[in-house]
Amino acid sequence: MFSSFSSRRRFRDLSDAEILALAISSEEDDARIYRSYADRLRAPYPATAALFEAMAEEEDGHRRRLIGTFRDRFGETIPLIRREHVEGYPSRKPVWLLETLPLERVRREAWEMENAARSFYETAARHVTDASTRRLLGDLAAAEAGHEHRTERLAEEHLTDEATAAEDETARRQFILTWVQPGLAGLMDGSVSTLAPIFATAFATQDPATTFQVALAASVGAGISMGFTEAAHDDGVLSGRGAPWKRGLASGVMTTAGGLGHALPYLIPDFAWATGLAIAVVFFELWAIAWIQNRYMETPFLRAALQVVLGGGLVLAAGILIGFG
Repeated sequence: MFSSFSSRRRFRDLSDAEILALAISSEEDDARIYRSYADRLRAPYPATAALFEAMAEEEDGHRRRLIGTFRDRFGETIPLIRREHVEGYPSRKPVWLLETLPLERVRREAWEMENAARSFYETAARHVTDASTRRLLGDLAAAEAGHEHRTERLAEEHLTDEATAAEDETARRQFILTWVQPGLAGLMDGSVSTLAPIFATAFATQDPATTFQVALAASVGAGISMGFTEAAHDDGVLSGRGAPWKRGLASGVMTTAGGLGHALPYLIPDFAWATGLAIAVVFFELWAIAWIQNRYMETPFLRAALQVVLGGGLVLAAGILIGFG
């Protein structure tokens, strides 16, 4: 759309007063965003929350300097203009409105905010023709560059190695509770619980097509059941295990994947080849489950392997015996 058909102003059409007003509102918005991050992170990540509080104070200082400059040049009435009113001005993605954000995502968004503001002022300064406006934008770009250096200093002050390590460990535990644990439970259920019906059908019918249909139905049905059960039984508020839809998604998808792993070989028309490959996939799945338990749940590998492989092998044997019967 051309600017003449848009309600947004072109940057080159703004006056010096409007440019100052735009900078003031942008600094105010960024301070609010940083404080919203700090409020959300204060309980689980206090060091990062302190960093964002300090960054908000820096933004407040910039805003006060800009207001002082505006008052000296143009008086008391500041025009109402914000970044969404100007074409090409870098907008702020509303990620702070999300209920949960990974710690690294929050930190990355903050650094991107600083870099975007600096880049905008530098680019604008190169394109304007008015000398005073160019000088003004250059000063703002320098201020943002200085802010970036101060942010690095604040990060060194608040995010010590010990604090960062502790917060990273908290984030890791939250990832395990929200994604790994429900996903592992789903993978175990899908891989083990579907063994008996799939292999019973396989050895009873000797028909790969029929076996695949039964396996597909069992896998998808188990995935839906596990997903809804995981999401419904715990809202995550008291347990701190994260959003129920995330846990339900992880559990449901991994349950279906666990069943489909040894169902897909029955797309092969030859029953002997399909069954041999399916059995090989089963043991690969069981060893993978044991590895995940050891890697994320800190379960000793031999104990995990004994529990999972032995249990899965017994279910597999039961399915085969029932199929022959």
